[in-house]
Amino acid sequence: MIPLPPAFVERMQALLGAEADPFFASLQAAPVLGLRLNRLKLAALPAAWGLQPTPWCAEGFLVTAAGAAPGKHPLHAAGAFYLQDPSAMAAARLLDPQPGECVLDLAAAPGGKATHLAAALQGQGLLVANEIERSRTAALIENLERCGVTQALVTSEPVEKLAAVWPGRFDCVLVDAPCSGEGMFRKAEGARLEWQPQRVLGCALRQRGILAAAAELARPGGRLLYATCTFAPEENEATVAAFLRDRPDFALLPPPALPGLDAGRPDWIEPSLARGLPLERCVRIWPHRSVGEGHFFALLQRQGDAHPPPLPLPATRLARPAAALVAPFWRETLITPPPQQGWAQYGDWLHLLPVDPAFWQGLRPLRAGLRVGRLAAGHVQPHHALALALPGDQARRSLDLDVDGPELAAYRRGEPLAAAGPDGWVLITVGGLGLGWGKRVQGVIKNHYPKGWRV
Repeated sequence: MIPLPPAFVERMQALLGAEADPFFASLQAAPVLGLRLNRLKLAALPAAWGLQPTPWCAEGFLVTAAGAAPGKHPLHAAGAFYLQDPSAMAAARLLDPQPGECVLDLAAAPGGKATHLAAALQGQGLLVANEIERSRTAALIENLERCGVTQALVTSEPVEKLAAVWPGRFDCVLVDAPCSGEGMFRKAEGARLEWQPQRVLGCALRQRGILAAAAELARPGGRLLYATCTFAPEENEATVAAFLRDRPDFALLPPPALPGLDAGRPDWIEPSLARGLPLERCVRIWPHRSVGEGHFFALLQRQGDAHPPPLPLPATRLARPAAALVAPFWRETLITPPPQQGWAQYGDWLHLLPVDPAFWQGLRPLRAGLRVGRLAAGHVQPHHALALALPGDQARRSLDLDVDGPELAAYRRGEPLAAAGPDGWVLITVGGLGLGWGKRVQGVIKNHYPKGWRV
């Protein structure tokens, strides 16, 4: 393993004193494997994985069994759970979004915290998942789809542009700030190679600008969670203190009393900056004191209580030829009545929108709501996202495959399946959860599992 940077060791020895040795020992240990159940779906997980509950997240677990590979399991492909560091699970627990709220994740890729926030919304309200690095948005969209998230917009915009379009619009804002990555030292050796003292100072400067712009997006009475995965006080308590000095309309909220969460350290920053501020209300998670990697959180609330207008309900925007194909496809494929509003067409793609496009005027989302299917040769071909958003009991024709059976393995390889039954689109499920599509013709189901998902 690559040695820890000497300047980092020197700084942490000075800050931690007698705790430095167990701290450094924890950074040499193997990282833990965390798993979070997806509350939008329900499934029983294998007992052989040795799951142990995490201290601050009811749906979070440690995978303790040697050799367990949950990421390769079919239930992972069906979105039953998300592999996530236990410390990162604390973000949604602290921000605590409620069903029906409007929530923004400013740096959402690859989707761990975003899917957790979406699950808390329980299909009500709206999640805006923003990722400034366009190259990372494909993974974000894929993870939102896999977890069955339908009430989301995916954007790739600077925070300043979002603040100009949506001032004071969100009940909850998550700022998972770019940082020096010290909390990832035992998980990613690249973080050790890239670290240097100047990087810490540069990140702190950048974080202050991001936090200042993000504050404009929270409504009066709304909550803003500032998060990093670093130990550096310059990027943590000092950044929060500077923000509170500049924005007296925000207050630092006390976190819930949960095991494994340590207090902030105002004694590690300039006394004049910390004076009079309750920075001990910040949250630190230490790898030598708890499970997971190093994280820092500060839960802030904007003063006041002004609720923005309700989210505009989406009208239907379908040309007549497309609308004529949607209704019979829905009736033939699903048992629920077709939605009466929210349909939209982008090129050949059909979407169900969570909010009217007037809401994002001035922006161009990369994905809006649920991608239902594609118009092709006079019919609708369902998209993989629709399969992942459906339980098996909502499809007219479904085939539940045994999790350990050869048919499921064959399906995931992209092979056709022999199965008697009526012709048409068939929802392939595992444990009752939608996994993908097949189209049955004369007792043979042609495989429509996406090539990029096959194993």
